[in-house]
Amino acid sequence: MIVVVAEKPSVGRDIARVLQCREKGEGFLKGENYLVTWAVGHLVTLCEPDEIDEKYKKWRMDDLPILPDTIPTKVISKTKSQFSVIKKLINDAATEKVICATDAGREGELIFRLIYNQAKCKKPIDRLWISSMTDEAIREGFAALKPAAEYEGLYRSATCRAEADWLVGMNASRAFTLRFDALLSIGRVQTPTLAILVKRYHEIADFKPEDYYTVTADFGDYSGQWFDENAQDEKKANRIPDAERAKQIVSAVKGKAARVKSVEAEEKKDWPPTLYDLTSLQREANRKLGFTADKTLKLAQELYEKWKAVTYPRTDSRYLPLDMIGRTKLTLQKLPPDYQPFVEGIPWREEGKLPVSKRIFDNAKISDHHAIIPTPQTAPLEKLPPDAKKLFDMIARRTIAVFYPPHEYDSIKVITACQGHVFKTTGKTVRVNGWKDVYPAEEKADDALPALQAGDRRTVGKATSKKETTKPPAPHTDASLLAAMENAGRELEDEKLREQMKGSGLGTPATRAAIIERLIQVGYASRRGRAIQATEKGVSLIAIAPEEIASPETTGKWELALDEIAKNQRDTQRFMQGIRNLTTFLINYARETKAEANFPAEMRRGKGGAKRKAAGTSKAVEGVKCPLCGKPVQENSKAFGCSAWREGCHFTLWKNGLTRGGGPILNEKLVALLLEKGAVKGSTGVIALAGGQISFTPAGADAPSVIQGIEYQK
Repeated sequence: MIVVVAEKPSVGRDIARVLQCREKGEGFLKGENYLVTWAVGHLVTLCEPDEIDEKYKKWRMDDLPILPDTIPTKVISKTKSQFSVIKKLINDAATEKVICATDAGREGELIFRLIYNQAKCKKPIDRLWISSMTDEAIREGFAALKPAAEYEGLYRSATCRAEADWLVGMNASRAFTLRFDALLSIGRVQTPTLAILVKRYHEIADFKPEDYYTVTADFGDYSGQWFDENAQDEKKANRIPDAERAKQIVSAVKGKAARVKSVEAEEKKDWPPTLYDLTSLQREANRKLGFTADKTLKLAQELYEKWKAVTYPRTDSRYLPLDMIGRTKLTLQKLPPDYQPFVEGIPWREEGKLPVSKRIFDNAKISDHHAIIPTPQTAPLEKLPPDAKKLFDMIARRTIAVFYPPHEYDSIKVITACQGHVFKTTGKTVRVNGWKDVYPAEEKADDALPALQAGDRRTVGKATSKKETTKPPAPHTDASLLAAMENAGRELEDEKLREQMKGSGLGTPATRAAIIERLIQVGYASRRGRAIQATEKGVSLIAIAPEEIASPETTGKWELALDEIAKNQRDTQRFMQGIRNLTTFLINYARETKAEANFPAEMRRGKGGAKRKAAGTSKAVEGVKCPLCGKPVQENSKAFGCSAWREGCHFTLWKNGLTRGGGPILNEKLVALLLEKGAVKGSTGVIALAGGQISFTPAGADAPSVIQGIEYQK
């Protein structure tokens, strides 16, 4: 009997169906030659420090660093029964061989090997490596099984990644928590990702808005915007620094004759975007559909596992191998009827051949998995949940669009002169719509211009000036944060590291969504609509964290080493010694640093699950007095309030009270200014405290977006 171990029950059932394993058992399905069982994700994990030695139950700086020679593993109690099922089956005397059928990647390899080793199994192992869950793909995978020895490098890389994260995370989190008396979580990917958010936080906080004016002239059948031909910065060429100057320009040109000075038309081509990998799919789903990275990953996994509608989603490649040309053609022909008009629009070559190019098929750019495309199994659109259907639509249209010709157009720039002033007009004339035919609903009307030639005459019918204000950088969204994680390290001086970071960045496509959610879970970041922003706690952590853990360079070195280990090009002992050295450095840094930080107090759980207040639950805000009674104002994790609350003063300002109207999270600096001056103007708008309420008016708005504010009681 051959025992097949899948990663999840749903995958196990699909494999069992193909292998004709119909006899049901407790946690497995059995056939004539195969028995299929499954994990439920991770069944085995690394032990906690106190499970290695009881002395680690109490967190003490003197016990750090914790550097065991080997980190033992344990069975996860919640799924212990399924582990017992697998252990019994793979060790059974009748079992000749075990097939690893977990997800084809680093984490899937680790899940199986931990189970296999914990069960002390000695049976030979073959590896199933597939990128699609269709019956045909499963059959092809079983016909091309490889011995597990070919994946030893991947397994060692996975083990090093897990143990390195354990050593750094367990030690650094304890050390910084003890040093700063606040529950702090430190991680080699989590912390540099937070640093990206904190950098944007400071860019927004330090931004100083500037007012300027623009002037637009109406020439009858088109309009143009005034600009300075001698401006050093083309992006700022249309900005007029003061209202009086703008009025003078309006007065000078209104009703006057104008002449077309020049007309420039530049031919341009927009090539179709490449196929999706997971990160690009998550970014676009966030921009177009508002999905978080985590939601997109879950939907893509559901389309892959449950509906067999798309290929393996946890991929970092945007290309297909050359041997998939035939299958890709079949995939296009098997797309649901809604897509067939677009499939027919592909410029097919003679004898129905696909137009193949290196922008689509390139063996040199394939990693463990190829790009995400639909499977040749026609997706049941009528059965798909609405959000899954939207995501499938994105994948299907992209798979069609890559075979279309480029979008060709003329980019037109017209310069019109009037009374010594010049006005610029831009437009676009489409010559070949190309791949944009696949996205008809997204196409906007062209900026059509009349046929113009140099020397043409017009009259300025009206001219208007408008006051504008420079805007701060936008807060990160899932899309922009994923891009920043993917491209982290571009500024590194080490060329080899910079090159490695191009392919790896911070985290992997499969883990980036979880990292973002983890930052929110531990209170380092928060969501406001689509925006993700660093919290006060996150800002404080980066202020005291050393570059060695907050910089993407550390992760670049790790990913370079882990990649080399997977390719059998690096010794694991050397890598792990480097991790131990880094861990020791972080402990010593926490012990010796002179940095100070006041972290927001947190509620922790005591014995028996009862909530208790952590030491220093509230801290005084230096120099700030309550506007009602004059006593000191204090801060806790959620609000600023009067220290005399026990005596009946109920002054309270909730930190997140303005966020629902697009306002900032209140911090110590804002509250101090607000109570001193009654109003604070920043890059995002104006916060005002008056009449028993606090309000926020966004920049450029006439009325507050939070009109009821937050009351404080007398």
